[in-house]
Amino acid sequence: MYSLFDSFFAPPTIVVVSEERLKAAELKAKKDQLTAVNVRIKDMTDYRDTLTEEIAKLDPQPESLEEALLGE
Repeated sequence: MYSLFDSFFAPPTIVVVSEERLKAAELKAKKDQLTAVNVRIKDMTDYRDTLTEEIAKLDPQPESLEEALLGE
């Protein structure tokens, strides 16, 4: 008969994985990490470009050569 006591002392499950499957899983994990890093790089590059555009809009540009020379 099965009891509550048996569930606490059940034998552990052992999973045997071949070397090929282990390497394939490792390769997939590395590729997923690379993809995630590339996505973050693209996001940060886009954000940098956006900030550069905003700074250019906020930075006062002289209207004429005279203003540029006089600093007005």
